[in-house]
Amino acid sequence: IGGFAEAVAVDADMVFPLPDGVPFEKGAALPLNYLTMHFALLRRAGLKRGETVLVHGAGGGVGTAACQLAAAHGARVIAVVSTPNKGEVARAAGAHEIVPVDGFRDGVRRLTGGQGVDVVVDPVGGNRFTDSLRSLAREGRLVILGFTGREIPTVKVNRLLLTNTTVMGAASKEFWQTKPGYVGQQWRDLLPLVQAGVIDPPIGSVFALAQTAAAIREMDQRRAAGRVLVRIREPTASR
Repeated sequence: IGGFAEAVAVDADMVFPLPDGVPFEKGAALPLNYLTMHFALLRRAGLKRGETVLVHGAGGGVGTAACQLAAAHGARVIAVVSTPNKGEVARAAGAHEIVPVDGFRDGVRRLTGGQGVDVVVDPVGGNRFTDSLRSLAREGRLVILGFTGREIPTVKVNRLLLTNTTVMGAASKEFWQTKPGYVGQQWRDLLPLVQAGVIDPPIGSVFALAQTAAAIREMDQRRAAGRVLVRIREPTASR
């Protein structure tokens, strides 16, 4: 779609003003992840202040956006991570508690006194999906954003009846295409949080354009901590 190019034509609706003082590297890390999570948490899941959110893949770009936005809207955030380093990234992004991916359901039960969480943010899927469902509180919502675990899980719908839980998709691109102007409103909602420093995307690795394949491998192998950026042009020295 033109992401790895020096010039690209885009729809005017997808061009956003960058606040003064926000560097281009941070600006590049903002739109897709934060707009997607704004849609997933607020529009789809209907997140309310005081609720508890469980975030899978919390050390990556989508996960850190989920942690920051959920915390900014008054939620308690429990981050699921695969390494201590990613746990540090998630905590810096606003997560209140960290649980390892192995046995995360037991960690959730312990941290919530057996009540479960109100919202699960899941960009991973795979074999953790069933335990995510089991981690939901009554009337909890599980939001699916993708399948980086490379396995598309199935839902035994009788489980949804047990505690009146909901499984929903969050496909922001489809919504933007069918609801003109919505993405602009999202950006206007995010701007005060950006200007206040509440939203501050953590930058992990930065690659030159010629190293794009290495950047993709880092994400594909799920080694990324924070946002992975490809710098189209190297900065020139000031004179």
